[in-house]
Parts: sequence; structure tokens; C-alpha cells
Amino acid sequence: MTLRAPLPRALHPMAWWVWALGLATAASRTTNPLLLAVLVAVLGYVVVARRGDAPWARAFRAYVVLGLCVVLIRVLLNAVLGAGIDGHVLLTLPQVGLPGWAKGIDLGGPVTAEEVLAAAYDGLRLATLLCCVGAANALANPKRALRSLPPALYEIGVAVVVALTVAPQLVESVLRVRRARRLRGAQTKGLRAVRAVAVPVLEDALSRSLMLAAAMDSRGYGRSAHVPARQRRATAVLVVAGLLGLCLGLYGLLDATAPRLLGFGALAAGLVLSAAGLVLGGRRVVRSTYRPDPWRTPEWVVAGSGAACAVVVLLAGAYDPLLLHPSLYPLRWPDLPALPLVAVLLGLLPAVAAPQPVRARVRVAAA
Repeated sequence: MTLRAPLPRALHPMAWWVWALGLATAASRTTNPLLLAVLVAVLGYVVVARRGDAPWARAFRAYVVLGLCVVLIRVLLNAVLGAGIDGHVLLTLPQVGLPGWAKGIDLGGPVTAEEVLAAAYDGLRLATLLCCVGAANALANPKRALRSLPPALYEIGVAVVVALTVAPQLVESVLRVRRARRLRGAQTKGLRAVRAVAVPVLEDALSRSLMLAAAMDSRGYGRSAHVPARQRRATAVLVVAGLLGLCLGLYGLLDATAPRLLGFGALAAGLVLSAAGLVLGGRRVVRSTYRPDPWRTPEWVVAGSGAACAVVVLLAGAYDPLLLHPSLYPLRWPDLPALPLVAVLLGLLPAVAAPQPVRARVRVAAA
């Protein structure tokens, strides 16, 4: 008796988002460049191993480039504006005098190694957060994610999905226009090529937006049932209050200086109010779902790996805050802590546990 490999299928998009948000939570708690580099490597490996051939699957590289630009801009701005951090002077920039109303802002002056590293660490953390969003955007099908949202968040979900698919669609448009220009023998590099590609890309994005609007209108998006005004107001109050509670609770949990009781209490209250608002608001949206995405063992493993990574890093930071932040005074090479490293490596589980995605080439060959 031979065991057959599981058939390719699309993983539930919310599992990918839970996994990515868990890794993003872990990244937000540390400025250790080694740990952040390992986390970006984990994201890249999982994306390469489990991405499909859809247009949004190519968006991860664009997010990585954007993250590198964020690090570079953060370091340059910190060097030019000056952070006032004493230490080992690397170079001295020409200093520009500012009027009295701009007191506290320095243009130029000495640039120290400590302030450059501090800016690079903060920029790398922000770049890693962008890579987490890019990984989820490359792995999760945004259209299937829209179907998985609660009915009360359907209109907001449509706007969020359209906003998240802008970057992948632009990447696809740029690749398609450059491929067409290459086939015609036109130049595809340089400033002239960028100006020649910009207009077709914008025109293609506009036409895709109009096609999406027409498709959504033909499928009855926005159709709602008749709901009394009192129920609509109660739903709005519950949802807004719940979201505020969730924001306050997450801030209390992520901020080391905030009281823990405030974070957990606000988070619990926000969850209860949001759930009540979603249940009450779901009655005003009339729609059906054809073949809903299943939530099976691979989904639990993928979502659980991201949640476990976040929990372990949070506990490690609560036990020893200096474990996740390299020392600048004295200036020394950052260490790679073992427990947070194991937590980040848990993010590799989706590369094995998630099923292979369905590819268009496989469907064509099977047909």
C-alpha cells in the first residue's frame, strides 16, 4: 500500500495572515539585526516554497526592496538631522544654523556610529514588518480572503482587499509592459524607459479598476437587507467601541511601559464588543458563499506557528528586555539569543505543513 501525497489546494487565506501577523508581532518587539535578518530569511523561504503563480505572488520582492529603501532613508535622515547621540564619531557633516523657532533640530554636525546603528536597527525593524505584510500578500489569495470575512465587515473588507492588491497589480503591469517593450526591441532600462513605461502602467491600472468595479457591480456587491435605523446605530457603536478597545489592548500588550492589566482588560472588552457588533451587523448583508474554504489541520499548524512565535518572543522580552535589544553603550556586536531564534524558526513550519498551491500550468496540463 503506497501513501499518496496530499493534493494541491489553496490554504485558507486567514491562516497565512495569522502566521504573518504573528511574525510581525515578534519583529516589533526586537531591534536585534541578526534576529530580524533570520526572520526575513524565514519569510522569504516560506514564500518561495508555497507561493503560487498568481499576480500577487510576485509582490514579496517589491516589499523587500521597499524595506531596504526604508532602512537607507532612516539612516540618511538620522545622519543629516542628527539624533544628538554621543559616541564614536565617524564623520562630520557641514552644520547649518537654524532660527530659534527650530530649536532642537540640527542639520549636519558629527555623525556617530551609535546613532547610525540605532537608526539602522529601527529601520530594519520597520522593513521586517513590511516584509511580513508582503509575505501574507504574496501567499494569501485576496479574493478568497474577502469571502472569509464576517458579513458586518464586508464593505470594509472590499476596500482593504482592493488596497492590498494595488502593489501586486502594479508589479504585474510593469512586468507585462516591460515584456511587451522588450519584444518590440525597445529599451527597458534607464530613465527614458521609466518615463515610457509609466503611462501604460497607469492606463492599465485604471482599466483594471474599472473592470473590477463592473465585475463587483454585476455580482451584487453592496446589496444589503432592510435593517431598522436603531439596529444600524447599535451595530456601529458596538463595532467602533470594540475596535477602539482592541487598539488600546494591543497597545497595552506591545508597550513595555503600559500596565499589563490595562492591555488584557481592554483587549478582552474589545473582543466582546466587536463580536457582538459583528453578529448584529451580519444580519444586514445578504450574500451566499460558494464552496467556502475549509479550515483543516494545515491551517491550524500554519496559524499556530505564527502565534507561537509571537508568544515566545513576548515572553522572552518580558523575562529579559535586554535580550532582544543589542547594546549601544558600550558598543558591541549583537548576540543571537537562543530562545527567540527557536521561536522565529517555528515560522518555517508552513513550508512543510502547508499544501502545495494549485498552479495554472498544472490545471492546463490536467485539462
